[in-house]
Amino acid sequence: MTGSEQRDPGGALSRRVPDLGAMELLMAVARLGSLGRAARELGISQPAASGRMRALERQLGVALVRRSTGGSALTEEGAVVTEWARRVLEAAADFDAGARALRGRRDSRLRVAASMTVAEYLLPGWLTALHARHPGTAVSLAAGNSVVVAQQVAAGEADLGFVEGLDVPAALDAAVIGRDRLLVVVAPGHPWAARRRPLPAAELAATPLLLREEGSGTRQVLDAALTAHGGPPAVPLLELASTTAVKSAAVGGAGPAVLSELAVADELSAHRLAAVPVAGLDLRRALRAVWPAGHRPAGPARDLLALTRPAAGAKAALRSM
Repeated sequence: MTGSEQRDPGGALSRRVPDLGAMELLMAVARLGSLGRAARELGISQPAASGRMRALERQLGVALVRRSTGGSALTEEGAVVTEWARRVLEAAADFDAGARALRGRRDSRLRVAASMTVAEYLLPGWLTALHARHPGTAVSLAAGNSVVVAQQVAAGEADLGFVEGLDVPAALDAAVIGRDRLLVVVAPGHPWAARRRPLPAAELAATPLLLREEGSGTRQVLDAALTAHGGPPAVPLLELASTTAVKSAAVGGAGPAVLSELAVADELSAHRLAAVPVAGLDLRRALRAVWPAGHRPAGPARDLLALTRPAAGAKAALRSM
């Protein structure tokens, strides 16, 4: 075989080499001495086996089997081709075993990176459901801001990521898995809690706030929304690295905060925080799953992605990948 045939850029080699099913049939005929018995062993009809054998002979340009009323015997050329087929089938079996081992290694672990809101308020339920499907899969979760999550996925340090920011890097593919909105919240004793009318967006833009760090999805969405109203202030009231820390500071009366509705639902219900309506400000955002561009999620990662969406939407989206 020449070097150009080994590379086979146009697929000519694949057209010249018989498929594995035809080689299996030839091996069975050699072993059983009968095309009919070979067909039964392989679970195909005798006419189908005869047609496959004739196609194989036409493809190779030589007679492989000598048929008679007493059975089927290999020709001299058939014996040579059978030996070649044996080697190919052994190599194919090794290939299949190796591929199954790789899939098993892939399915034995799942590395997930997620932004804080998703990691704290959505992923626990998804991962519980995933464990029921893949009890043998070890799952590791790295929580960080959206920028860090995107970097981890792009670098191959996570199999699947979840972000809340406005943009997705070109190195990643993404799918929207849900919608969220940010709320302005204050402790019940804050003056804003007693307002009867929505807070003007310009007033919010001029007020130092309790904020997540730069790079978080929450911060990206808020900064983009406030830019049109002259803000945000250059220096936040406090800049904290977790949603829980920002929420705790707000509950303690340190000042106004802007957090996901998911994160403050319990505090609002228990009246530990009050939501402040803001006029003319859109704080809605998309929650996205991200993965390396051109590499569809597979195994446990694919199943986790399906669990994040409504059943019908998830199936349609995954079929389109």
